[in-house]
Amino acid sequence: MTDDTQGNWLRPLGSTGLTVSAVGAGGSGIAGMPAVFGYDVTAQEAVDLVLRVFDSPLTWIDTSNGYGDGSSETRIGQAIREYGGLPEGFLVVTKVDAKDGDYSGARVRASVAESKERLGLDELPLVHLHDPEAHDFESMRDAVDTLMQLRADGEIGHVGLAGGDTRELSRYLDLGGFEVLLVHNRWSLVDHSAGGIFQRARAEGIAVVNAAVYGGGILANPAGATKYAYREAPAAVLQAVAEMDKACQEYGTDLATAALRHSIDDPGIAGTVVGISKPARVDALLAAQDADLPDELLNRLGSLLPDRQYWVEKETT
Repeated sequence: MTDDTQGNWLRPLGSTGLTVSAVGAGGSGIAGMPAVFGYDVTAQEAVDLVLRVFDSPLTWIDTSNGYGDGSSETRIGQAIREYGGLPEGFLVVTKVDAKDGDYSGARVRASVAESKERLGLDELPLVHLHDPEAHDFESMRDAVDTLMQLRADGEIGHVGLAGGDTRELSRYLDLGGFEVLLVHNRWSLVDHSAGGIFQRARAEGIAVVNAAVYGGGILANPAGATKYAYREAPAAVLQAVAEMDKACQEYGTDLATAALRHSIDDPGIAGTVVGISKPARVDALLAAQDADLPDELLNRLGSLLPDRQYWVEKETT
């Protein structure tokens, strides 16, 4: 997989020594979680999607131990076997997860072992501590220390931190040792509340990964979706989405393309995770990456961003 035809498509992942494509495939949707996403994905559909990703310029897929109670990793593992192994240079990034409320060090070790077995991989290049904000901070020290020890022992390659609540994620960054920061639903066309933690991460040499650039769907389906970050979108967001959608149509493009480019064109973002569940979406992502968006449109979209203080207040309530 090369950079020859895709412009600035391949990027270093901070100081990890890993290289990723500007866009990575998100593996949550292929887990088959209709209660979360409103649609189901069969095992064969998921495998077909991953096989399409393997044959595309995308060089990584982001999954988690807990997606679909392990079904995302299992399906990726099946695709790896059918493909005859991972394509050269392709990365499978996963996350450790609690189970039945247990986020102990022992659970972290078990999560890593489960992921390796499901994926059929002996090496995990990057493993994130996933959604720690859902647990008491003080009780998580064993989990953090264990993940760092697994890196020191060569059981995993690099350690990342993945979540949504930027206030809590900042407390974990204070502990040190994290090499990659993944934040979801906090940096999009209508929400820049991750700006502070992104700036901090970059200053500390931590790679920034942006996820959920469509806000859970509303920026990809502005005519039909009404939720942002899995909650009913506030009036200010609905208004901004409607005005942005209109502006994109006037310039002959769509809001989903603009939402993706908003992230991948940011030089401070090493990689953007986009959840996909259908092979055709891979082609749409590639087309969006190459789309020519005029500066006039980008400036107009920027002027429609809801006031940052609105999101700061939402994050603290």
